[in-house]
Amino acid sequence: MIKKFLSSADSSSRRSKESKYITVSLNNKFKENSVDDRFWIYCKGCKDHVFKKDIDENLNVCPKCLTHYKFKTRDRISLLSDEGSFNEFEFNLDIQDPLNFPNYIDKINAYKKNTNESEAVVCGVCTINNIKTTLCVMNPDFMMGSMGSIVGDKITYSIEYAADNNLPLVICTASGGARMQEGMISLMQMAKTSQALSKLEEKSLPYISILTDPTTGGVTASFAMLGDIILSEPNTLIGFAGPRVIEQTINQKLPDGFQTSEFLLEHGFIDLIVNRVDMKDTISNILSLH
Repeated sequence: MIKKFLSSADSSSRRSKESKYITVSLNNKFKENSVDDRFWIYCKGCKDHVFKKDIDENLNVCPKCLTHYKFKTRDRISLLSDEGSFNEFEFNLDIQDPLNFPNYIDKINAYKKNTNESEAVVCGVCTINNIKTTLCVMNPDFMMGSMGSIVGDKITYSIEYAADNNLPLVICTASGGARMQEGMISLMQMAKTSQALSKLEEKSLPYISILTDPTTGGVTASFAMLGDIILSEPNTLIGFAGPRVIEQTINQKLPDGFQTSEFLLEHGFIDLIVNRVDMKDTISNILSLH
Protein backbone atom coordinates (compact mmCIF):
# COMPACT_ATOMS: atom_id res chain seq x y z
CA MET A 1 0.00 0.00 0.00
CA ILE A 2 2.90 2.30 0.91
CA LYS A 3 4.69 1.44 -2.37
CA LYS A 4 1.52 2.21 -4.28
CA PHE A 5 1.19 5.58 -2.54
CA LEU A 6 4.84 6.50 -3.18
CA SER A 7 4.57 5.48 -6.82
CA SER A 8 1.47 7.60 -7.21
CA ALA A 9 3.14 10.56 -5.44
CA ASP A 10 6.27 10.34 -7.66
CA SER A 11 4.11 10.28 -10.78
CA SER A 12 2.13 13.28 -9.59
CA SER A 13 5.35 15.12 -8.73
CA ARG A 14 6.78 14.47 -12.20
CA ARG A 15 3.61 15.75 -13.84
CA SER A 16 3.78 18.88 -11.67
CA LYS A 17 7.40 19.53 -12.63
CA GLU A 18 6.76 18.88 -16.32
CA SER A 19 3.86 21.31 -16.34
CA LYS A 20 6.17 24.17 -15.32
CA TYR A 21 8.21 24.02 -18.52
CA ILE A 22 7.48 24.41 -22.23
CA THR A 23 9.61 23.75 -25.29
CA VAL A 24 10.35 26.89 -27.29
CA SER A 25 11.49 26.82 -30.92
CA LEU A 26 14.38 29.17 -31.64
CA ASN A 27 14.01 29.21 -35.39
CA ASN A 28 14.37 32.46 -37.35
CA LYS A 29 10.64 33.07 -37.54
CA PHE A 30 10.37 33.15 -33.75
CA LYS A 31 13.45 35.36 -33.39
CA GLU A 32 12.27 37.83 -35.99
CA ASN A 33 8.90 38.34 -34.29
CA SER A 34 10.03 38.09 -30.67
CA VAL A 35 10.64 41.79 -30.05
CA ASP A 36 8.69 45.00 -30.53
CA ASP A 37 9.27 46.01 -34.15
CA ARG A 38 8.57 49.62 -33.27
CA PHE A 39 12.01 49.78 -31.68
CA TRP A 40 14.01 46.89 -33.11
CA ILE A 41 14.86 45.54 -36.56
CA TYR A 42 15.85 41.94 -37.24
CA CYS A 43 18.84 42.47 -39.54
CA LYS A 44 18.94 40.09 -42.49
CA GLY A 45 22.72 40.52 -42.69
CA CYS A 46 23.99 39.75 -39.17
CA LYS A 47 20.87 37.77 -38.17
CA ASP A 48 20.54 39.78 -35.00
CA HIS A 49 18.26 42.37 -33.47
CA VAL A 50 19.44 45.94 -34.01
CA PHE A 51 18.01 49.02 -32.34
CA LYS A 52 15.99 50.77 -35.04
CA LYS A 53 17.25 54.21 -34.03
CA ASP A 54 20.86 53.07 -34.55
CA ILE A 55 20.07 52.12 -38.15
CA ASP A 56 18.10 55.30 -38.79
CA GLU A 57 20.97 57.44 -37.52
CA ASN A 58 23.49 55.48 -39.59
CA LEU A 59 22.05 56.35 -43.05
CA ASN A 60 19.81 53.25 -42.91
CA VAL A 61 22.85 51.00 -42.65
CA CYS A 62 23.26 48.33 -39.97
CA PRO A 63 26.12 49.48 -37.70
CA LYS A 64 27.00 45.85 -36.90
CA CYS A 65 27.37 44.30 -40.35
CA LEU A 66 26.98 47.27 -42.77
CA THR A 67 23.91 45.79 -44.47
CA HIS A 68 22.37 48.60 -46.52
CA TYR A 69 18.63 49.15 -46.35
CA LYS A 70 16.47 51.32 -48.60
CA PHE A 71 17.12 55.05 -48.40
CA LYS A 72 14.61 57.82 -49.07
CA THR A 73 15.12 59.88 -52.22
CA ARG A 74 15.38 63.29 -50.57
CA ASP A 75 17.76 61.89 -47.95
CA ARG A 76 20.00 60.57 -50.71
CA ILE A 77 20.00 63.94 -52.44
CA SER A 78 20.99 65.59 -49.16
CA LEU A 79 23.72 62.99 -48.64
CA LEU A 80 25.30 63.43 -52.09
CA SER A 81 24.92 67.16 -52.67
CA ASP A 82 26.51 70.01 -50.76
CA GLU A 83 24.17 71.59 -48.24
CA GLY A 84 21.65 73.92 -49.89
CA SER A 85 23.13 73.47 -53.37
CA PHE A 86 20.46 71.26 -54.99
CA ASN A 87 18.14 73.11 -57.38
CA GLU A 88 15.41 70.86 -58.72
CA PHE A 89 14.40 71.12 -62.36
CA GLU A 90 10.81 72.15 -62.97
CA PHE A 91 9.05 70.10 -65.63
CA ASN A 92 5.56 70.87 -66.92
CA LEU A 93 4.71 67.31 -67.90
CA ASP A 94 1.20 65.84 -67.92
CA ILE A 95 0.35 62.27 -66.96
CA GLN A 96 0.22 59.94 -69.96
CA ASP A 97 -2.32 57.11 -70.10
CA PRO A 98 -1.97 55.81 -73.68
CA LEU A 99 -3.68 52.48 -72.94
CA ASN A 100 -6.48 53.90 -70.79
CA PHE A 101 -5.23 51.42 -68.21
CA PRO A 102 -7.82 50.80 -65.46
CA ASN A 103 -7.29 53.00 -62.38
CA TYR A 104 -3.84 54.14 -63.61
CA ILE A 105 -4.48 57.85 -63.15
CA ASP A 106 -5.96 57.23 -59.71
CA LYS A 107 -2.87 55.25 -58.71
CA ILE A 108 -0.53 58.00 -59.91
CA ASN A 109 -2.47 60.61 -57.95
CA ALA A 110 -2.38 58.40 -54.85
CA TYR A 111 1.40 58.01 -55.12
CA LYS A 112 1.78 61.76 -55.56
CA LYS A 113 -0.16 62.32 -52.36
CA ASN A 114 1.61 59.61 -50.35
CA THR A 115 5.17 60.49 -51.43
CA ASN A 116 4.75 64.24 -51.98
CA GLU A 117 6.61 63.77 -55.29
CA SER A 118 5.43 64.37 -58.84
CA GLU A 119 6.97 61.19 -60.30
CA ALA A 120 9.42 58.35 -59.70
CA VAL A 121 12.57 60.43 -60.24
CA VAL A 122 13.88 63.73 -58.88
CA CYS A 123 16.25 65.68 -61.13
CA GLY A 124 18.26 68.85 -60.67
CA VAL A 125 21.66 70.48 -60.51
CA CYS A 126 23.90 70.69 -57.44
CA THR A 127 27.48 70.73 -56.28
CA ILE A 128 29.21 67.61 -54.97
CA ASN A 129 32.18 68.75 -52.89
CA ASN A 130 32.10 71.99 -54.90
CA ILE A 131 31.92 70.24 -58.30
CA LYS A 132 28.84 71.36 -60.21
CA THR A 133 26.90 68.29 -61.31
CA THR A 134 23.58 67.23 -62.80
CA LEU A 135 21.95 64.77 -60.41
CA CYS A 136 18.99 62.40 -60.89
CA VAL A 137 17.72 60.15 -58.09
CA MET A 138 15.02 57.55 -58.68
CA ASN A 139 12.34 56.91 -56.06
CA PRO A 140 11.35 53.25 -55.42
CA ASP A 141 8.51 54.43 -53.15
CA PHE A 142 6.74 55.94 -56.18
CA MET A 143 5.19 53.00 -58.04
CA MET A 144 8.32 50.90 -57.42
CA GLY A 145 10.42 53.49 -59.24
CA SER A 146 8.99 52.27 -62.55
CA MET A 147 9.91 54.12 -65.73
CA GLY A 148 7.04 55.59 -67.70
CA SER A 149 7.08 58.38 -70.26
CA ILE A 150 7.48 61.18 -67.70
CA VAL A 151 10.38 59.47 -65.94
CA GLY A 152 12.02 58.94 -69.33
CA ASP A 153 11.43 62.59 -70.27
CA LYS A 154 12.86 63.92 -67.00
CA ILE A 155 16.00 61.82 -67.29
CA THR A 156 16.43 62.69 -70.98
CA TYR A 157 16.03 66.42 -70.34
CA SER A 158 18.54 66.18 -67.49
CA ILE A 159 21.06 64.46 -69.76
CA GLU A 160 20.57 67.15 -72.40
CA TYR A 161 20.97 69.87 -69.75
CA ALA A 162 24.28 68.34 -68.67
CA ALA A 163 25.47 68.19 -72.28
CA ASP A 164 24.40 71.75 -73.08
CA ASN A 165 26.08 73.14 -69.95
CA ASN A 166 29.21 70.95 -70.02
CA LEU A 167 28.39 69.29 -66.70
CA PRO A 168 29.01 65.75 -65.48
CA LEU A 169 25.98 63.54 -64.82
CA VAL A 170 25.20 61.31 -61.85
CA ILE A 171 22.12 59.07 -61.83
CA CYS A 172 21.09 56.97 -58.82
CA THR A 173 18.83 54.14 -59.96
CA ALA A 174 16.24 52.24 -57.93
CA SER A 175 13.50 50.76 -60.08
CA GLY A 176 11.31 47.80 -60.88
CA GLY A 177 11.76 48.52 -64.60
CA ALA A 178 9.52 49.81 -67.37
CA ARG A 179 5.99 50.74 -66.29
CA MET A 180 3.57 48.17 -67.69
CA GLN A 181 0.60 50.55 -67.49
CA GLU A 182 2.07 52.51 -70.42
CA GLY A 183 2.91 49.52 -72.59
CA MET A 184 5.18 50.19 -75.55
CA ILE A 185 5.51 53.86 -74.61
CA SER A 186 7.39 52.89 -71.46
CA LEU A 187 9.71 50.59 -73.42
CA MET A 188 10.52 53.45 -75.80
CA GLN A 189 12.10 55.30 -72.85
CA MET A 190 14.91 52.75 -72.85
CA ALA A 191 16.02 53.77 -76.33
CA LYS A 192 15.37 57.47 -75.73
CA THR A 193 17.47 57.73 -72.59
CA SER A 194 20.25 55.59 -74.07
CA GLN A 195 20.43 57.73 -77.20
CA ALA A 196 20.52 60.93 -75.15
CA LEU A 197 23.64 59.68 -73.34
CA SER A 198 25.55 59.76 -76.63
CA LYS A 199 25.48 63.58 -76.37
CA LEU A 200 27.62 63.35 -73.24
CA GLU A 201 29.99 60.99 -74.98
CA GLU A 202 30.41 63.42 -77.88
CA LYS A 203 31.56 66.10 -75.43
CA SER A 204 33.66 63.70 -73.30
CA LEU A 205 31.53 64.49 -70.24
CA PRO A 206 31.54 61.83 -67.50
CA TYR A 207 28.44 59.89 -66.54
CA ILE A 208 28.48 58.02 -63.22
CA SER A 209 25.72 55.47 -62.68
CA ILE A 210 24.99 54.48 -59.06
CA LEU A 211 22.97 51.28 -58.67
CA THR A 212 20.88 50.99 -55.52
CA ASP A 213 18.48 48.32 -54.37
CA PRO A 214 16.67 47.29 -56.50
CA THR A 215 17.75 48.11 -60.06
CA THR A 216 15.90 45.82 -62.44
CA GLY A 217 14.05 45.48 -65.73
CA GLY A 218 14.15 48.10 -68.46
CA VAL A 219 16.16 50.55 -66.34
CA THR A 220 18.96 47.99 -66.01
CA ALA A 221 18.72 47.28 -69.74
CA SER A 222 19.21 50.95 -70.62
CA PHE A 223 20.82 53.95 -68.91
CA ALA A 224 21.65 52.24 -65.60
CA MET A 225 24.34 50.04 -67.16
CA LEU A 226 25.67 52.64 -69.61
CA GLY A 227 27.69 54.67 -67.14
CA ASP A 228 31.30 55.49 -67.89
CA ILE A 229 31.81 54.31 -64.32
CA ILE A 230 29.23 52.12 -62.60
CA LEU A 231 29.11 52.12 -58.81
CA SER A 232 26.82 50.16 -56.53
CA GLU A 233 25.89 49.99 -52.89
CA PRO A 234 26.51 46.65 -51.12
CA ASN A 235 23.97 43.80 -51.37
CA THR A 236 22.04 45.51 -54.18
CA LEU A 237 19.66 43.50 -56.36
CA ILE A 238 20.64 44.13 -59.99
CA GLY A 239 19.14 42.30 -62.95
CA PHE A 240 16.83 42.31 -65.94
CA ALA A 241 14.50 39.32 -65.62
CA GLY A 242 13.86 37.59 -62.32
CA PRO A 243 15.86 34.46 -61.41
CA ARG A 244 12.89 32.11 -61.79
CA VAL A 245 12.23 33.38 -65.32
CA ILE A 246 15.89 32.91 -66.25
CA GLU A 247 16.03 29.40 -64.80
CA GLN A 248 12.91 28.38 -66.72
CA THR A 249 14.33 29.88 -69.92
CA ILE A 250 17.80 28.30 -69.83
CA ASN A 251 16.82 25.18 -67.85
CA GLN A 252 19.74 25.66 -65.49
CA LYS A 253 20.14 26.33 -61.79
CA LEU A 254 21.59 29.78 -61.15
CA PRO A 255 24.63 30.18 -58.87
CA ASP A 256 24.32 31.43 -55.30
CA GLY A 257 24.24 35.21 -54.96
CA PHE A 258 23.21 35.67 -58.59
CA GLN A 259 22.05 39.24 -59.39
CA THR A 260 23.74 40.79 -56.36
CA SER A 261 26.18 43.67 -56.68
CA GLU A 262 28.94 41.45 -55.27
CA PHE A 263 28.33 38.83 -57.97
CA LEU A 264 28.31 41.47 -60.71
CA LEU A 265 31.54 43.03 -59.46
CA GLU A 266 33.25 39.64 -59.46
CA HIS A 267 32.17 39.07 -63.07
CA GLY A 268 33.12 42.53 -64.35
CA PHE A 269 29.68 44.10 -64.84
CA ILE A 270 30.23 46.96 -62.40
CA ASP A 271 33.35 48.88 -61.38
CA LEU A 272 33.14 49.35 -57.63
CA ILE A 273 30.98 48.67 -54.57
CA VAL A 274 30.88 51.68 -52.25
CA ASN A 275 29.39 52.01 -48.79
CA ARG A 276 26.73 54.69 -48.55
CA VAL A 277 28.72 56.85 -46.15
CA ASP A 278 31.63 56.97 -48.63
CA MET A 279 29.59 57.54 -51.80
CA LYS A 280 29.82 61.35 -51.96
CA ASP A 281 33.60 61.43 -51.58
CA THR A 282 34.01 58.60 -54.08
CA ILE A 283 31.95 60.48 -56.67
CA SER A 284 33.82 63.75 -56.15
CA ASN A 285 37.18 61.96 -56.42
CA ILE A 286 36.15 60.43 -59.74
CA LEU A 287 34.80 63.74 -61.06
CA SER A 288 37.93 65.62 -60.00
CA LEU A 289 40.00 63.28 -62.18
CA HIS A 290 37.94 64.31 -65.20
